[in-house]
Amino acid sequence: MKLIIAEKPSVAFAIAKALNIKGSKDGYIENRDFVISWCVGHLVALAEPSVYDEKYTKWNYADLPIIPAEFQYKIYGGKQKQFKVVKSLMNRKDVTEIINACDAGREGELIFRLVYNQANCKKPVKRLWISSMEESAIRTGFQNLKDGAEYDNLYQSALCRLWADWLVGINATRLFSLLYRKTLNIGRVQTPTLALLCDRHNKISFFKKEKYFTVSLDLGGAKAETERIDKEDKANEIMTACADAQAVCVSVKKEQKTEKPPKLFDLTALQRAANRLYGYTAKQTLDLAQSLYEKKLITYPRTDSRYLTEDMAETVNQVISLSSGVPPFDTLSGFQADTFCLFNNNKVSDHHAMIPTMEIQKANLSELPNGERSLLNLIICRLLASSAQPYVYETVTAVFECGGHTFTAKGKRVISYGFKSVEKLLASSSENEDGGDPPVNFTEGQTFSDIKPELCEKYTAPPKPYTEDTLLSAMETAGAKETTDDAERKGLGTPATRAAILEKLLQTGFAERKGKQILPTKNGTLLISVLPDTLISPSLTAEWENALALIFKGQETPKAFMQGIETMIAELVERYKAFDSKQENPFKEGADNAG
Repeated sequence: MKLIIAEKPSVAFAIAKALNIKGSKDGYIENRDFVISWCVGHLVALAEPSVYDEKYTKWNYADLPIIPAEFQYKIYGGKQKQFKVVKSLMNRKDVTEIINACDAGREGELIFRLVYNQANCKKPVKRLWISSMEESAIRTGFQNLKDGAEYDNLYQSALCRLWADWLVGINATRLFSLLYRKTLNIGRVQTPTLALLCDRHNKISFFKKEKYFTVSLDLGGAKAETERIDKEDKANEIMTACADAQAVCVSVKKEQKTEKPPKLFDLTALQRAANRLYGYTAKQTLDLAQSLYEKKLITYPRTDSRYLTEDMAETVNQVISLSSGVPPFDTLSGFQADTFCLFNNNKVSDHHAMIPTMEIQKANLSELPNGERSLLNLIICRLLASSAQPYVYETVTAVFECGGHTFTAKGKRVISYGFKSVEKLLASSSENEDGGDPPVNFTEGQTFSDIKPELCEKYTAPPKPYTEDTLLSAMETAGAKETTDDAERKGLGTPATRAAILEKLLQTGFAERKGKQILPTKNGTLLISVLPDTLISPSLTAEWENALALIFKGQETPKAFMQGIETMIAELVERYKAFDSKQENPFKEGADNAG
């Protein structure tokens, strides 16, 4: 008897269907050859400090740093029942082999190994490594199982990430909370995200607008304009020079440009689009997507890939055909899908991109709640847009000389709307309205008389506050330049965790929402101001990911990595030994923290 352990129930049931395993029990499925059970995310987690020593129940500077000689684990409430099921199955006498079918990635490996070790299981392990839930892919995966030991280095890198996050979070939170006598939650991902908010807030707060000028000419309905002019007297000189002069078109440059269709959605891209179009928060989008997934209307939402696997080609064509019949997309005329660019096996890790499923044919979509219907339409729209033709347009740049000065007029003519004709069908997608410069039609040598120059007074603008859309984008790219190509994760957090990170910043009072904007609070700004660069820079995450990639490749030992983390924590605690607790506390009510 072989025991298959999946990461989540939905995957377990998909495997059961592909292998024709029937016989549902409480927490597992069983037939004569296989037993299938599942974790529910992380069944096993690191224990809190008080498990190591009762004294850690109270927070004392003298007890820092807290660095366990050996990490201990526990199963937290709500997950104990399923852990008992999995443990008992692993240790059942008739089970001779365990198949790890958790997600094909670092965290999936960690989830399985922690349960396997906590259950004190010693049985041989095989590894299922697939990124597609197509039945053919599942069956092929089971025909090509790997030896579990091949993924030992991946597990070690995952374990190091888990331990290091715990050490930084526990020690830094206690250290700075004790120093400033206020609970200050600090985390490797959460704190640099707050720093992004504070940095943008400071740039806006200290921004000094600068006045500048341009001179424009009205040329038969189109405007030609100078470059930026910093001095008003210079602008007036140009005005005077052009008052009685002719404008002559000295060049016309036409250039055809092509904009490729957008990639399919991963979770972060979906959250950004839903925030931009509908004002949904990252958490709302995740919750809506999860509900659609549980209704089997979309594929797995917590994905970080924007591509599909090649074995999905036939299914995708069927889904596209069904999607083009869903209102308002049924109004598309002559839609021809080109799916070639949707597939890339090398860019799919744990899960493929998010798309609708064949179930949209059977479901009464009009009965979905408004939020779910909007999100499903957005996902359908992206699938159709991604497989549509490119957007093709022509830019026209006409240069004029008048009174010895140069003026430029720009315009645009659409040749083929391509994928934008799909995007326009989403009523709320105002961002897809084809804006830009109006068409201009000039010829070289063309002249204009009776010019009426106009002086335009303008001001430089500060950067805009973050919305969830732009903050998610910033998290995705933070520290990316410092991260090697071999690293599994880039940026701050993962698509699955970013929404929770933002919500935690809001819940702990370090950030607040104002309309679509996310702003740091006074306490959030203060926290970043008192922390060392080590804890607020995304560089720490980049360094870790680079090192974890080396552990995975066997080029660095877990011991060396953890020694580096422990040294960093010890130095952090030592640095604040001479901290004067009598000094003015900026977090204290009534403290002078102006500016």
